[in-house]
Amino acid sequence: MNGPEIHISFAPRLGLFVAARHRAGRSAVVTDGASTLGHVVESLGVPLTEAGRLLVDGRPVTPAHVPAAGEHVEVLGVERPQPVPGAPLRFLLDVHLGTLARRLRLLGVDAAYESEDIGDPALAAWSARERRVLLSRDRGLLRRRELWAGAYVYSDQPDEQLRDVLERFAPRLAPWKRCTACNGPLTDADKEAVRERLEQGTRRTYDVFAQCTECDRVYWRGAHHARLEAIVENALREFGGAAA
Repeated sequence: MNGPEIHISFAPRLGLFVAARHRAGRSAVVTDGASTLGHVVESLGVPLTEAGRLLVDGRPVTPAHVPAAGEHVEVLGVERPQPVPGAPLRFLLDVHLGTLARRLRLLGVDAAYESEDIGDPALAAWSARERRVLLSRDRGLLRRRELWAGAYVYSDQPDEQLRDVLERFAPRLAPWKRCTACNGPLTDADKEAVRERLEQGTRRTYDVFAQCTECDRVYWRGAHHARLEAIVENALREFGGAAA
């Protein structure tokens, strides 16, 4: 670029997206004089999904603002909890976030997920079509203009990923109400009605069952229930204000 020079600073949380020279307070950036502030911010590495308020010389502006010479731009982080207006809060997760998808579903959060890699254009179109917040660790995917809304998942550890999403969006929690396999709603199931789908040991040991109304999968409190219950209890203890 060869145009007006501006000065820009990023919130500390955004430091992982930008080059080292932009992490320590205000730094100089030369623009082309025509690009919007949103384009400048993304060209420096920050997806607009992660940028909160944009301030120019202390006043709020939109991403459509065209920076002028000498302006000081502050890029703040997103507000937490982050409001998502215009649709029921629901998510779409990319192919790399299967464990997070299952844990969100365990807590009753609407979390769409496809285990096959359907590609960035299809994910962006899905987000727009169903008005879902796309969760991803792919910065390029989050820059796609077709997205309805998106959010970067900051950790690669499932426990931390779950906490990040629950803290950022404060979804309503309704544990044990959603199928972890397909995201469909669960309903109580009579043991006799599902008997033929159970192994002999399960029929002998358990009496309480639930079944997905979409994929027909049957659930009971089996060997893994204690581990799943710990995930639920930890989430409710920390984010229980949003629980059903």
